[in-house]
Amino acid sequence: MVPVDPMTRVWDPGRPVDPRGTLAVHRRGAGDPTHRTTPDGAVWRTARTPEGPVTIRLTVRRGDGLVDAQAWGPGATWVLDAVPAWLGEADLEDGFTPAHPVLRRVGARTRAWRIGRTGLVLEALLPAVLEQKVTGSEARRGWRALLHRFGTPAPGPAPAGMRVVPTPAEWAALPSWEWHRAGIGPQRARTAARAALVAARLEEVAGMRGEDADRRLRSVPGVGVWTAAEVRQRALGDVDAVSVGDFHLCRQVGWVLAGEERADDVRMLELLEPYRGHRYRVCRLVELSGLAPERRGPRLAPRDFRAM
Repeated sequence: MVPVDPMTRVWDPGRPVDPRGTLAVHRRGAGDPTHRTTPDGAVWRTARTPEGPVTIRLTVRRGDGLVDAQAWGPGATWVLDAVPAWLGEADLEDGFTPAHPVLRRVGARTRAWRIGRTGLVLEALLPAVLEQKVTGSEARRGWRALLHRFGTPAPGPAPAGMRVVPTPAEWAALPSWEWHRAGIGPQRARTAARAALVAARLEEVAGMRGEDADRRLRSVPGVGVWTAAEVRQRALGDVDAVSVGDFHLCRQVGWVLAGEERADDVRMLELLEPYRGHRYRVCRLVELSGLAPERRGPRLAPRDFRAM
């Protein structure tokens, strides 16, 4: 039986850190069963580590900025060791000089935000696959449904409803009708199952860089440029991975950096080129700015594959 008392760790980052902002990219909507932020400011996350499931609670002391970490479950030691990486210890911003005033302004406002790395590849890949070519609400609904049905309860005194993602074998064994029941189309379901079958090979990506990581991820049929970049950003902390193929991102980058309403991927990459080596950082600062062109066209309507 897993003890209720947590394992604990105190980390001195030596600079301001923002667990809520840094870990926000891992949150798949307000109802994500793997992520909670409680009224006391604590950030709770679950994960399936190489040593087993875990729940972690992170807070920052107001006085001295130390990070208090508590963890429950078989993966507690692993995740406590990973806290500095999760919160961006290795993200030093070397060589990044924000020329655009919006980037400077947002950077100053979010100076405690960092790009972290979890080292957990499949956990970053599967929700990204579910987000391929669908609305965000559709993807989040499917993610919640699958975790509530097949995830395991979070270890320790986690907030109600939190779940740990299934094992790779459990993901791979999900029958087609369960994906369908969760509103996941057959193409995304097949891609997710293929990824789960080669999970061990994919987890090796955590030790790779750039093109090597991209090549390994894209060796899975159905995983393209956009999906691979989304994984590299989260699991590897790749500050230069650009989510090419994201309709809203290219338009937002074009609007913020050049005042253009209808930038495409080619134009986005042109605008990001002066920041090569930190292009994902720029994209994230653009997103954090909250600035975007007015949406004039019809929005993509959510689809319900369960009715098909």
